[in-house]
Amino acid sequence: MSTPAELLAAAEADADRTIDLRRRLHRQPEMGLHLPRTQATVLEALGELPVELTVGRSTTSVVGVLRGARPGPTYLLRGDMDALPVQEDTGLPFASEVPGVMHACGHDTHVAMLVGAARLLAERRDLIAGQVVFMVQPGEEGFHGARYMLEEGLLDVVPEAPVSGAFALHSSSTLAGGTVHVRPGPIMAAADQWTLTLHGRGGHASEPARTRDPIPVAAEIVLALQSMVTRRVPVTDPAVVTVAHIAAGSTNNVIPDSAFLEGTIRTLSAGRRADVVDAVRRVAELVAAAHDMPAEFVHDPGYPVTANAAEVAAQVTATAVEMLGADAVPPMAEPLMGAEDFSYVLERVPGAMAWIGARPAGVDPDEAPPNHSNLAVFDEGPLPTGAALHAAMALRALTP
Repeated sequence: MSTPAELLAAAEADADRTIDLRRRLHRQPEMGLHLPRTQATVLEALGELPVELTVGRSTTSVVGVLRGARPGPTYLLRGDMDALPVQEDTGLPFASEVPGVMHACGHDTHVAMLVGAARLLAERRDLIAGQVVFMVQPGEEGFHGARYMLEEGLLDVVPEAPVSGAFALHSSSTLAGGTVHVRPGPIMAAADQWTLTLHGRGGHASEPARTRDPIPVAAEIVLALQSMVTRRVPVTDPAVVTVAHIAAGSTNNVIPDSAFLEGTIRTLSAGRRADVVDAVRRVAELVAAAHDMPAEFVHDPGYPVTANAAEVAAQVTATAVEMLGADAVPPMAEPLMGAEDFSYVLERVPGAMAWIGARPAGVDPDEAPPNHSNLAVFDEGPLPTGAALHAAMALRALTP
């Protein structure tokens, strides 16, 4: 069996190809569920390997299957490949060539690490008892790409041995380069979106009593939601409710006839999620009702909680420590309140997602632009680490 250290050495020897693929993807980012250029690049890269390839019917997803030398279970490795509607301002020599679109969340690095892992595993097929499924998905950034792939039968792509375990990595531009961060249980939050439209009655700003002004009602709702969170939600099972957008009015002397609010709800358990969604709706509608103002509340369910199986998280930690040393695998005490659609996979099979630090050397962690920033820079030095960790997790699951 190849040890984690041996896999890392092999990945570092192959770093040029991994970095080249990452830069090609970074120059030509695409958004959403349909990424034809990106899909073609992934198919080209995986097509050089003994991997059975299929593409999605409803999206431009790619699924690769690497069969080992002997029968056995099936293990899934995931990489997402979509970008964000961000104008890149990093000044990198391989910066995005597509106006208004950027790989600001590191998905280009995810694909590069996954393909690097595929090369490592293809060279070690004789060690594998079972199959490795490479899940290359579009539409992670709010488009539910993983759910589409599951609906198309991702977990049963090897009918005789459905997927029984899964692993994914996510790059961070603010965590120390080359470090690995994982925890059992929730590692990322559920994310729900909501909108609220208040229907008032407009009029002259000098005569508010003859109107039904939605603006103070909107302000009251914003404050009531924050009070609801601090007084109804225990800190041991937290929630974040944010009003991120308010729109009302057109000028200084006109009371508008409506106000629009929208925001997000982040939670770390299914029960808290349902409770807080109901509470936001109730607060919004009842505060509006107290002012005799009709309110239209719409809840848009987002991704579920990304929850790691405890035993798989422990395996990630042990593997990363063996590969990198304990100092590179610091304890992750708290989950992040961002959301991930790998959560759909983890609802179906035991697995884990971990974070890999990609903050450039010498950059102050408090000054490093975060993921989703137009200035986010992901150090390429940790790419071999990510490729090796993917491969090591698969070999750990599929080596007798």
